[in-house]
Amino acid sequence: SEIAQATVETWPTLWPATEVTLLEGTVGFLFAVTCGILIGILLYCSRIADAALFPLLSAAQTMPLISIAPLFLIWFGFEISGKIAVQTVRGLEAVPQFYSDVALTCGATRAWTLWHVKLRVAARQIYGGIRVSAAYIFATATTAEYLGARKGLGIWLQAAYNSFRTPLIFSATLVIIVITGILMCLVNLSERLLLGPADADADPDADQ
Repeated sequence: SEIAQATVETWPTLWPATEVTLLEGTVGFLFAVTCGILIGILLYCSRIADAALFPLLSAAQTMPLISIAPLFLIWFGFEISGKIAVQTVRGLEAVPQFYSDVALTCGATRAWTLWHVKLRVAARQIYGGIRVSAAYIFATATTAEYLGARKGLGIWLQAAYNSFRTPLIFSATLVIIVITGILMCLVNLSERLLLGPADADADPDADQ
């Protein structure tokens, strides 16, 4: 009840802070998805790039957020895009070779096969990386704000912590959970609209 009351009472200041983090997180997420998929395709197509960058991207997944959060201010969330890039590479590598063989035999170019066959088959795994990024993007943005910003939920949380107002900390946490949940729902909805129900891929008779 204290958390609910604190949320209502501080909403005039909580919502503007939420807007800042929401904008940062959304832009960062779209940037991460775009760069992550493109980097993943680059690593799959170029063995030199794969040998040079893939180990670094894989190692980045094991690093604690707080240790590299300051770098987010310079790299604009590269570690988040790395999750998508890694899943893109793994998804493309998991596509059975006969899919490409059939397309190439029918006269398709390698570029057409990559975009219309391999990426289509690997899309479920790529969406797995996108979901992981969606789950962390607003928490990452808040952490980055906490370490070096002037506005946003991170600064709002810092002020609440410094004033020992515990209900306000939970209010901001609740907001982060809600906006993260909304983003996750949008990701799942886009996957369903673009790829259809997940069960349809598992059931070979679904299209009959």
